[in-house]
Amino acid sequence: MGQPEQRAEGAGPFTTRLTWHPPDGGTAVWESRLARRRGVLAVRPPGATTSRHTRADAVALRRLRRLNAIAATAFILGGALFATGAAVAQFGSGDALECASIYFAGGLFFNTGGYVSLLQVIDAPRHVGGGEGRLVTRPWRWWSYEPLRVDWLSAFVLFTGTLVFAVDLLDSFLQGLSVQQVNRLIWVPDVVGCLLFLVSGHLGFVEICHGRRCVRPRSLGWWIVAVNQLGSVLFMVSAVTAYTRPTTGSLVNADIANWGTLTGALCFSLAGLLQLFERP
Repeated sequence: MGQPEQRAEGAGPFTTRLTWHPPDGGTAVWESRLARRRGVLAVRPPGATTSRHTRADAVALRRLRRLNAIAATAFILGGALFATGAAVAQFGSGDALECASIYFAGGLFFNTGGYVSLLQVIDAPRHVGGGEGRLVTRPWRWWSYEPLRVDWLSAFVLFTGTLVFAVDLLDSFLQGLSVQQVNRLIWVPDVVGCLLFLVSGHLGFVEICHGRRCVRPRSLGWWIVAVNQLGSVLFMVSAVTAYTRPTTGSLVNADIANWGTLTGALCFSLAGLLQLFERP
């Protein structure tokens, strides 16, 4: 017997939605984000007019709930700390060391959220090849390399961005730097980290919109991706305006830099809060 007919959707090498007919009839639809975040697969039995959700096993669902809670909480706290650091910088209620310490603490939470987001992809239930309409749970793994999966690539780029931010945040503790050193050691990693966040958000839209432009106001996943991407844009605005002019030694615009960080960080906190509800 040949393989069942499949219809794949996505962009480039990425498959984000797969539709096929299981051996016992009917239709099964696997969607990347729905499967890895909620552990469900849409199945329409033979002769039925509506689909029902087939869930992964209890082990997978507990795993998804736990990872989702950790990642969401980490982003909520990381965003809150970054917003606090920006507020301290903007309103002058603390010195540079205090701001750096607050940002660094927030960065640790972002690192945690980034890595756990990657684990959400690595250890999510997978659909069964050969046409069966069900999800299977694989043994726990701490790492994988799957660059042809858009969800993996998005999470990996996000995690890498948080690590690049860590370089920027560590370098901000250095004293007596020249303007050139400040731009090279602090500003450049900041911009690179923001770029990686933007790339991750773009891949998130590719996953949830299946390679097309879309606005889905009734989709919680779409709102999470959109709010995160808004936060990434605001972080990039902050980073660009935080460049130190070599001629004057002052920032391009300190107010915009601080407010961009503050509002962008609040977006990440809000997205983390929304993520708490995107669970099995």
